[in-house]
Amino acid sequence: MDENGARERKESLNGSTGPSMDSPAKDKQAVKAAVLQKDVGLLSGIGFIVGSMIGSGIFISPKAVLLYSGAVGPCLLTWAACGVISTMGALCYAELGTMITKSGADYSYLMEAFGPILAYLYSWTTVIVLRPSAFAIITLSFAEYASTPFYPGCTPPLIITKCLAAAAICVVVSVNCFSARLARYVQNFFTAAKLLIIFIITGAGIVLLAQGNTENFSNAFSDTPPSFGAIGLAFYNGLWAFDGWNQLNFITEEVKDPYRNLPLAIIIGIPLVSVCYVMVNIAYFTVMTSTEVLVSPAVAVTFGDKVFYPLSWIVPLFVVFSTIGTANGSCFSGARLTYVSGREGHMVKILSYISPKYCTPLPALILNGVLAMFYLIPADINTLINYFSFAQWMFYGLTTLGLIVMRFTRKELHRPVKVPVVIAGLMVLVSGYLVLAPIIDKPEVEYIYCAVFMFSGFLLYYPFVHRKVEWARKLMRPITIYLQLLMEVVPPEKTE
Repeated sequence: MDENGARERKESLNGSTGPSMDSPAKDKQAVKAAVLQKDVGLLSGIGFIVGSMIGSGIFISPKAVLLYSGAVGPCLLTWAACGVISTMGALCYAELGTMITKSGADYSYLMEAFGPILAYLYSWTTVIVLRPSAFAIITLSFAEYASTPFYPGCTPPLIITKCLAAAAICVVVSVNCFSARLARYVQNFFTAAKLLIIFIITGAGIVLLAQGNTENFSNAFSDTPPSFGAIGLAFYNGLWAFDGWNQLNFITEEVKDPYRNLPLAIIIGIPLVSVCYVMVNIAYFTVMTSTEVLVSPAVAVTFGDKVFYPLSWIVPLFVVFSTIGTANGSCFSGARLTYVSGREGHMVKILSYISPKYCTPLPALILNGVLAMFYLIPADINTLINYFSFAQWMFYGLTTLGLIVMRFTRKELHRPVKVPVVIAGLMVLVSGYLVLAPIIDKPEVEYIYCAVFMFSGFLLYYPFVHRKVEWARKLMRPITIYLQLLMEVVPPEKTE
């Protein structure tokens, strides 16, 4: 009843003065507008994947991967292996995305495979911590690179970088709130910029190799192999740079012809990024020793200073473009997860509402931005995301396990893409290793805190989702109506 009233009030706010002869047509148009539009084609899908994956990681992470892998050879092998792992995972998600054509990625797949409890824990952990904290980290990277030229010879003040990051969050969220099409154009533009700087660095590396700069590749493998846990940490940092390979699955409902375009975008986008990453790391080692890479605050910038001077400023400029593009992709896909969780009743209903004027999940976008602002406050949110990374890979493993389970329990589902079950099995094993290795190698109490937070979601699930206590519904009803009127949003059209 409150939803209908809010819709009528929304129509009056948009200029409706009363009933008219063509009111049925207007009503039909309004209902049609209250859904996310299928506007993402193949090119935009590739741009979304590539743009979400290539962020600040390839310009910063090489240092951490080298530190934990121990030498140039293992470092390059780690990057190549990360590409293979990401490709295997993406192929599994291609089958899942064409089998279950709902937005939300892991959330929707866990719901179908294992039921609502596991799906709820995923949405609770991801919506509240993983997505907004990652959004905050990306915008902080943007702020650091954007402010550094104004503070030559010293580190920019922390208050400056955090304020600039907060401004970036506001701009990105605003763009996504007011136009999904503009957000896609922004994503495509910054993806092109990222690929341009990648090709420039790779081209310079090929030229330097041809000139004989190969001394850093001699004795590429040290005598002391990395430890069991160090390998896991090297993969963590490498896969952080590859993170985003499943981003298109979060917006499946907005993809044109997902049976064709989703797997094609994955097959084209992820191998492209994998090749680029390996070539960029080879380029770094043509002019920088292992020691120089480890002491560099930003490997790509140091490379630019050595190779492109006096035009070395182009590298930090394009890194700024890269990070803001990744922030845009993270905001776009993260809000869709929140939207689907609200639609399924695992978050408050207002988060599933859509602006019929802009065709965007405006409440979900605003929540993502507010939480990201909150995560800018701590001194070191990188520590937070490191400790929660094990949770991310735990859910990746459970999702691919769900793919195997549904081969037996949901045989009736149409599978336009069907990957060999051995690939899904390998992804489950790799995910298990990435979850357990760092914890076994270096157990810390922070992992317990993360686990406690994850399972604390049950305290909210039982009364508010499973039991649906009446007093909570009565409390939320006037709040929902007020927020509907404030943001001019309506419930989404029900889809089968």
